[in-house]
Amino acid sequence: MSNVPVLRRETEDAVAWLILDRPASRNSLSEELLTELIDALALLGRDTSVRAVIIAAEGPAFCSGHDLRELTARRTDPDGGRAFFNRIWGLCSTMMMSVVRLPQPVIACVQGAASAAGCQLVASCDLAIAAADATFATPGVNIGLFCSSPMVALSRNVGPKQSMEMLLTGDPLTAADASRIGLVNRVVPAGEERPEAMRLARRIASKSPHVIRVGKQAFHTQLGMGLADAYEHASRVMVENMLHADAKEGIGAFLAKRPPQWRG
Repeated sequence: MSNVPVLRRETEDAVAWLILDRPASRNSLSEELLTELIDALALLGRDTSVRAVIIAAEGPAFCSGHDLRELTARRTDPDGGRAFFNRIWGLCSTMMMSVVRLPQPVIACVQGAASAAGCQLVASCDLAIAAADATFATPGVNIGLFCSSPMVALSRNVGPKQSMEMLLTGDPLTAADASRIGLVNRVVPAGEERPEAMRLARRIASKSPHVIRVGKQAFHTQLGMGLADAYEHASRVMVENMLHADAKEGIGAFLAKRPPQWRG
């Protein structure tokens, strides 16, 4: 572990920023950075003053994936690195699931390259804003390491044919192509990605925090269900939502043509 912070947290209004800060290593996901992200997300999940979270990065790259130098150094362990590799991919899965399970929506703010687990992080976020010069790739196949864990998030964002082409070739996608296949929400001129992410986060933060929490959880829960079960689950969520004070307030405000006052 270094004495130099690898992750910064900043707060603006009701929006929290988590900023990857290993620019010299292209913000690769070292053991330290993965642990810091898991801890930061756990704290944010309990912070009711935060309505949305943005994950951004310093330097020319968003995230290059796992730290290959750190991984390679452990090949000299008595077990060839197996225990450490298990730990790293366990931490990575925990971090990605923490993003999905966070009560608040998470926006990826991408500049430069998002590769391998970096692309996985973008796919794990609820929304993504990309600079026009951003690129997205799962290039593990080029170094003898198929991007199996990035595949999980990627294949839940874009179609199977597009996912397989990225995984089998390792070729990078432009930001425009990533938007076309649904990996990112929108593309903005380079340098405008952070203001655009903040605008989107503020729009979300203006809604009922209770409704946003309920909606995000319901969205991810129904994704893993068959059609009939998904409708049954969504109907139960709608009933409970309808009985909540913020639904009563929101509908009343709409009918009265006044701004709602959320209690969430």
